[in-house]
Amino acid sequence: IILGKDGEPLPIITDHEPYRTKRMSNSDRAADAWFGALLESEGGSFLGKVSEEARERLISKVELVDEPVHEYGDEEWTPYQSRRLPTSPLYPAYGLETYGLPIPRRMAEAWRHYDVNGLVAEDYSTRPTGIGLDMELSEDEVANISSALTAKGAWLDDDACTGRLVYINGRFCPSLSKQTEGVKNLDSKCFESCKLPEKTMEYLSRLPDGFTDQLAAEVPDEYKGPLTSLEKLSGPDHNVGKATSQFAINNQQGTAAFAALNSVKAGCVAYVEAASEEASDDDKMPLPVLIVNAQTPSGGSAVVGGEKGVSLHPRTLAVANDRSSLSLVQMCIDLDESTEEESLCPTFVNGHTQIFVGASANVTHSFLEESGGIVTPRVEMSDEELDAAKLAFQPGQGPEALDAFIHNPREAESQRPALRNTHFDSIDVHVTGDEGSYAGSIMELGGCGRARIAISASLLRPGAMASINGFALSGGAQRSDMRTNIHHIAQGTISRQEQRNMVGGRSTASFRGRIRVEQSAQQTDSEQLSRTILLSDHARIWATPSLEIIADDVKCTHGATVSDLSEEELF
Repeated sequence: IILGKDGEPLPIITDHEPYRTKRMSNSDRAADAWFGALLESEGGSFLGKVSEEARERLISKVELVDEPVHEYGDEEWTPYQSRRLPTSPLYPAYGLETYGLPIPRRMAEAWRHYDVNGLVAEDYSTRPTGIGLDMELSEDEVANISSALTAKGAWLDDDACTGRLVYINGRFCPSLSKQTEGVKNLDSKCFESCKLPEKTMEYLSRLPDGFTDQLAAEVPDEYKGPLTSLEKLSGPDHNVGKATSQFAINNQQGTAAFAALNSVKAGCVAYVEAASEEASDDDKMPLPVLIVNAQTPSGGSAVVGGEKGVSLHPRTLAVANDRSSLSLVQMCIDLDESTEEESLCPTFVNGHTQIFVGASANVTHSFLEESGGIVTPRVEMSDEELDAAKLAFQPGQGPEALDAFIHNPREAESQRPALRNTHFDSIDVHVTGDEGSYAGSIMELGGCGRARIAISASLLRPGAMASINGFALSGGAQRSDMRTNIHHIAQGTISRQEQRNMVGGRSTASFRGRIRVEQSAQQTDSEQLSRTILLSDHARIWATPSLEIIADDVKCTHGATVSDLSEEELF
């Protein structure tokens, strides 16, 4: 019996549904409404069963039930379990009040230091016209677009690549692409015919952040046998637990809901498969596979010049079979269609890439995000500095110098159309074979107002290796975020990570790199380093490298440095 302040016994709570949304703030409700508008936007789904399962997962609310209490002696018993008082209500984890997968929250760990309020203030609920259908281009359009892509460095001729897939505003362009048996576009007809391999459908249905509990490959363990469940790794004392628990969500990247949204709204899938090769002494990598996701200022929306923006959901699946080699290049770029003000439309890009690496396979992956144009320079200058610069201006210094002082850079940046754009990309890598290797180079260089790239690599087999090098450049009034997660699960795995950041203007950037070494991942060798240069006194960076080590026979290091450019270095 628990007594209240008045001395009377408190009632025992058995129905928790009335308390589901009690803790939600106005910001939380706005985030759920924003995500709901994206989910319910007009237009159908094109990935068949994959879309249906993703939608069902999103709209199915988390059940409010107590975790089972295990007795001492049970194999899942742990002294760290907690029990709810019978007079206390049971709340869902933050972000799970309305949907079955976590929605962004301003104070959630996955979204800390990110502009969530600015994100949900933009309406991206329209979709490109013709989504789900191939884009037919005339010969002149093909020539013009290929020339524009070449000028941006986003083009490889047929004899310089294994395959090439080009998408404009989320629509596949066959006349600009080079398809092969292993490099092709999967449209709605492929999913309607049910002729896709079961393994391909399984890969496409996987969700990141542990919301698909079944590991992509069995992990050998001499004490507990093959490991297959993510939530039970290093259990019972050190496991993360169910993905819907608050403890697990605090360590997630916040990408699961957006990956599911991508499955519901994507018009097609860029599919790449590297076939097994015969053993040879030649270590030469094959010609690269190029995937280009281009967007125009209108985003393909028929509603331009208004307040509503458009959402794009590019999707990529790459599979490197056993003893194969794959060089994958992904580029996200702008494609100018017009400079007229009325053609501009705020754009939300929600990309999702899945990569599976087999035994003795070698994958090199280059990802470049440079959409959104160029930020406005000199926004860090104060009004006093601008006034002093105008007084010091001398005729004959050139139009560029005069233009910099006539127009207030902060005002110019605040009116820059791309500042309303948002670019999300999640990259989910699974090394599913012994001695498999993944090497990724991730570059975030665009001028979108808000940008976020999250990459996760799971090392599931002995001898697996992952190398992730990242570079983030931000300026103006941008808000950028780079998140990495390297998960060592099998024994004898190796990882190398180095992140470089350059932050200028009045921008805010954050980097959070997480490495987790499970109890089964003995003899792990892992290194992580983050280096940041601040280019102005008004730029800010949150750099958080982290290590979670359960195993006791490992070699792991991590570190971070933040500095500015000294006057001597500038000289």
